[in-house]
Amino acid sequence: MVLVSACHYTSDEAVQLHRFERVLFDTPMEQLQGKLQSVSGEYSTELLNIQPNNPDFMQMLSGFVQDPTMREVYRLVDSVFGDMQEESEELGKALKRAQELSPTLRYDKVYTFVSGMFDYDMRVGCNSHELVISLDQYILPYTEKFNYFNSPLFLVQQSRRQYLVTDCMEAIGRQHIAIPQDKEMSLLDYMVAEGKAIYFAEQTLPGTPDSILMRYSKPQMEWMQKNETNVWSYLLQKKVLYDNDYMRFHNLIDDAPKTNAFRDSSPRTPYYIGWKIVSRYVENTGVSMDELFEETDAQKILSKSNYRPK
Repeated sequence: MVLVSACHYTSDEAVQLHRFERVLFDTPMEQLQGKLQSVSGEYSTELLNIQPNNPDFMQMLSGFVQDPTMREVYRLVDSVFGDMQEESEELGKALKRAQELSPTLRYDKVYTFVSGMFDYDMRVGCNSHELVISLDQYILPYTEKFNYFNSPLFLVQQSRRQYLVTDCMEAIGRQHIAIPQDKEMSLLDYMVAEGKAIYFAEQTLPGTPDSILMRYSKPQMEWMQKNETNVWSYLLQKKVLYDNDYMRFHNLIDDAPKTNAFRDSSPRTPYYIGWKIVSRYVENTGVSMDELFEETDAQKILSKSNYRPK
């Protein structure tokens, strides 16, 4: 088995990062198929879906690897993420804490790659035991003269390297959160589900600033802390909390420069409140992480949280 990694591990808790982008772009084209066959065991995962014996797949991959734009993207990725020692150690510690919270949350494989497309919701892919990180979605703030995604500025600012490990842990949380299947989700359902993911990241990354957990700038964090009561009052007064028509409330939780309905506000403000509701629910009930993930009754969580913004 060939191991490809840029990390020099100094901690027993560091997780090994399998750098698939280096396999692709550092291997001469005429040797790529053989290389992929030789590392097929290491990179055998549904998250990458490598098919070195499939001619159509190899033809597509050949075009991708030889594309001048993608080669420039890889050069930029390698310049930003040449050394991921800090991430490997921080993520390794977080994954260990996750398993302590729930023995079923065992993540032994973490892959990195270059996707060649901007999908903000898929910066981190996740299944029940593996993670894959699209590193090119984290280079945007560091490439002022080269934004090949032509991405909105507010998303560029939320794609900083400092959010990578938090994004990984929130992705794991979302993978394991039970979603109600017998009804259309209300705004409260969305708030509580996302609140669980943020709470999980908070528990596995102790000491992480709230602004990192929420992907907020300092001014956005200050606005949210100052206006939490106002946001909660708005949700109650407009009777939107139990609305299950997504089209009527999506602009409150979509990724955007701000939350629609509030001037100069932070984005995704209902999710911040969902996080606070979940935190107080756990504090009041003492439920385990598994029990929290499995509870699908958002109203029960709200009621038992006794949430009252100050």
